[in-house]
Amino acid sequence: MTRTILALVLLAAAASAFQTEPAPKKKVGYTDTPVLPGMKWRVHDPDRPQAPAVDPGTGSPGAQPGKPPSDAVVLFDGKDLSKWQTAEGKEPGWALKDGVLEVPPPRTPNGGDIVTKESFGDCQFHIEWAAPDPPQGDLMNRGNSGVYFFGRYEVQIFDSFGGGIYADGQAASVYGQYPPLVNASRKPGEWQVYDILFTAPRFKDGQLVSPAFVTVLHNGVCVHNHLQIMGSTMHRALPKYVPHEPAGPIRLQAHGNPVRFRSIWARPIKGYDEP
Repeated sequence: MTRTILALVLLAAAASAFQTEPAPKKKVGYTDTPVLPGMKWRVHDPDRPQAPAVDPGTGSPGAQPGKPPSDAVVLFDGKDLSKWQTAEGKEPGWALKDGVLEVPPPRTPNGGDIVTKESFGDCQFHIEWAAPDPPQGDLMNRGNSGVYFFGRYEVQIFDSFGGGIYADGQAASVYGQYPPLVNASRKPGEWQVYDILFTAPRFKDGQLVSPAFVTVLHNGVCVHNHLQIMGSTMHRALPKYVPHEPAGPIRLQAHGNPVRFRSIWARPIKGYDEP
């Protein structure tokens, strides 16, 4: 009897190990998109190497939202959405509960992307976010959202714990252009932090004078270091610059997935000779 029970236990353990063995990863991406300038990779190339995973440690974030600096423009503190509006200038239809902001289901009235009422140029931007747990959607849409500076330069928000979408679409990528240097993603449902230093592009007489640059820390880990942005981030197309004003709104994307947000703030960055 004892041998029979032991055999059954070992058999059950083997079956369990077999059932929990990771399935072969499927390549996600496109092979009919243009090649990025100066690179061998296509936009959203399925063969582009994924960023190596790192453990972001325990320093960021904590169990509670981070406290903004005294000179920050607080964009969301868990109380209301008074600093935001829809692209059409209406009151947002996003859900607000227990101090947390959540992207609403598709077709919710005024439930699309939201933009700041205030405009920003060069700035430091902080946002805390969490992908849904359990994950929702297919590999192309799990925890899908994004932070857009000027409504056009996107740092991707995505559930990239364990990999998934094409390299230039995973969490903390400059969408369609550059993957993060490493994948510092936490598990679905856990709070994550972006701290972003954004330098706006400069235009003169309708021509680009200097491009945009971005430095990104994901959960305290540097994943982009003064990276030159190629232009407006695009899906399945090459980026390009289109002249715009020196300051513009920051946009949060509603991609139909219930991504949550808390503690959002920005600090305008001025040069030494600016008042």
